[in-house]
Amino acid sequence: MTDEEIILKGKEVIRIEAEAVANLDESINSEFVKAVDVIYHSVGRVVFTGMGKSGLIARKIVATLNSTGTPAIYLHPTDALHGDLGMVRQEDVVVLISKSGSTEEILNLLSMLKRLKVTLIAMTENKDSKLGTQCDIFLNIAVKEEACPYDLAPTASTTATLAMGDALSITLLQRKGFTAEDFAYLHPGGSLGKRLSLEIKEIMISGDRIPIVNENTSIKDVILEITSKRLGTTCVVDKNGLLTGIITDGDLRRLLEKTLEIKNLTAKDIMSHNPKVMKENYLASFALQQMENFKITTLVIRSDENKPIGIVHLHDLINLGLRQR
Repeated sequence: MTDEEIILKGKEVIRIEAEAVANLDESINSEFVKAVDVIYHSVGRVVFTGMGKSGLIARKIVATLNSTGTPAIYLHPTDALHGDLGMVRQEDVVVLISKSGSTEEILNLLSMLKRLKVTLIAMTENKDSKLGTQCDIFLNIAVKEEACPYDLAPTASTTATLAMGDALSITLLQRKGFTAEDFAYLHPGGSLGKRLSLEIKEIMISGDRIPIVNENTSIKDVILEITSKRLGTTCVVDKNGLLTGIITDGDLRRLLEKTLEIKNLTAKDIMSHNPKVMKENYLASFALQQMENFKITTLVIRSDENKPIGIVHLHDLINLGLRQR
């Protein structure tokens, strides 16, 4: 194949799979509503099963459901017929995935599941198949064509199945009122957990490490405070310790570009009023978002009385792995 042929083939595969997902729009109908309702009201779990590539897709859907607040498990259809069927309880909902609706292992399992009287959802392209007709709910995952030129390797069909699983998962997430905090509880590790659970008060610079000067502090002492605390900024407070402004090393540079007559100036003369502030109970990820939005490197953390109780620096947040997605 030439380079041009390789590019064309790659684009063709993407086009076919994108169309397969787009055509699922017609499958989001009353049957989809029934599926969401029965899973939402179930006191059990959602049991997914499928053979081969369908089984791999089933495992991914199970992972997505579990991470978004809907308990789910994967049941291998062959293992189910050799003892693992005991995993299924009457209050569970079972989703059987088969492109054709006639996969032998799935049909063997189907008859056993019907004896358990569990709610059955078929994910198949053939409504008239045995699977499509004997399940309680039918979710259509039909595609016009596979990306495989021989129509052998499941490609567009597995992509469509995964998208249908995502549609179920996210719709259930919203119906249950699943929040970012709930998500963080289930994802405590890594940068994702930090982004969703780490609060400002856990990582802010506080106590004697906060750079603070009074409004009447001389420029010389302002520079010393900024330099000694090594944050490139200092808070400015009034006689009652209330935050009135902020001075950054950038403010000092801009001042020197205008004039060298700075000996008699005080902090109040050069400070920026209305600095960007935040409270300590906000998520650290939100602080990072605000810094990036306003193109600043520090945020002052204030108390309810408007006293500076901490400083958060952009570099510290990035070093903690809180980069935005």
